[in-house]
Amino acid sequence: MVSLRIWLTVTVAALGLARDAVRAQTVSVMVQAIPLVTRADPTATRSALTEGYLTQPVVMAHAWYGPLQAIGTLNLEGLTLQRGELTTGGYGEGYVDRRHPHAYVHELLVGAAGTAAGFGASIFAGRGFAPFGSDDPMVRPFEKYPVNHHLAQVLERVVVVGAVRRGPVIAEVGTFNGDEPTGPGSVPKFSRVGDSWASRLTLLPLAGIELSASLAHVTSPEIPQGHGLDQRKGSVVARYAHASRTSSRYALVEWEQTGERDRGVLITKLQSVLAEGAYCRAGASLAARIERTDRPEEEPLLDPFRTPRPPPDLSNLGESRWTTLTVSLAAPPTRAWFVTGQPFVEVARLAVAPGDPAGIFNSGLRYGTDRMWMFSAGVRLWAGMMHGRMGRYGVAETDAPMQMAMGTPSHAAESDTMPGMPGMTHDVPMATSPRISLISSCGP
Repeated sequence: MVSLRIWLTVTVAALGLARDAVRAQTVSVMVQAIPLVTRADPTATRSALTEGYLTQPVVMAHAWYGPLQAIGTLNLEGLTLQRGELTTGGYGEGYVDRRHPHAYVHELLVGAAGTAAGFGASIFAGRGFAPFGSDDPMVRPFEKYPVNHHLAQVLERVVVVGAVRRGPVIAEVGTFNGDEPTGPGSVPKFSRVGDSWASRLTLLPLAGIELSASLAHVTSPEIPQGHGLDQRKGSVVARYAHASRTSSRYALVEWEQTGERDRGVLITKLQSVLAEGAYCRAGASLAARIERTDRPEEEPLLDPFRTPRPPPDLSNLGESRWTTLTVSLAAPPTRAWFVTGQPFVEVARLAVAPGDPAGIFNSGLRYGTDRMWMFSAGVRLWAGMMHGRMGRYGVAETDAPMQMAMGTPSHAAESDTMPGMPGMTHDVPMATSPRISLISSCGP
């Protein structure tokens, strides 16, 4: 509890600094929450469950003062999702078939950026994302996280990230602590900062197209004291985004592989392939995602949705392979006073099969079947302005023009990105609207 109070105090102080910085330069603050109902049929209980939550309650702040920049994201899921969110196939941080609540301090970084001789360079430090993989699913066009969340991102670590940009090429390298959070209020092992690293190379060959490749070595992520399985991770991502005044298009394809090793010996290999896309016109959007991801299986506790933390040994019960097709439909957003709301529905069809090695995993014993459904309906509520993508800092922010990445936002710079769908090129300047990434209004 003491550590939780410390982290919350630091975060609130950072948001306060961001508020004060507006007098000198630029600040954006955004609040979001999603009232949600999900039905999983069946799930780990071999029966259907229907539950309601307030999911993704976050406060975001993004401030600039000359070349300096501060980023803060306060995530309150620890208060609203203590049991986790029904997400069949999902896993991580002691949860299975539920998405775990994220850390209260999701991001809290300060940094600086500048240019010299045609190069842009930046350095950021604090708690946030390592330079690896794809964007945080929170800013993509779906409410449900993909199964590969823990394969495709390395987040909520104490990081030092440097980036260099020259024309269409961006190189990032970062070091961080390998231990992942053990709960929303857990404090990182500062003694382990620097025991892990990640790097990412990004190419922007054409307007709206982004290609990236990442490597990472994560030391003992599941055992905070160390001496657990290490992870060697690889990722290749292709992303496309384009928007005009009344419509927008988005697509992403990614491949990830994580090898878990004990003193250099490969113990488990997990792979994932995912493709997703979205089309939005006049505010209404349609999105689809297909994914095939390997999941490690562990012995559950008496609660079938929880597994031991930390794991009692360096092995698992085998692997399962999940194939998921998700379709999302969102209505045009409506605004009342300063709050905007966007109703949506999502439907997912899931199939699970034994992985390699299968071990003792048996979908019939856990679910009663190898085919499942998930149905979700909710309203995405937000107020204020949101930084468009999560997982890139400084000159590595590909959704922003170079002058914005350098910490010099201006009206001209803002007209180069579509406020409703950051990361997208567009044909004409857009009217000011909440920057809610790929999930807000794409037209008047």
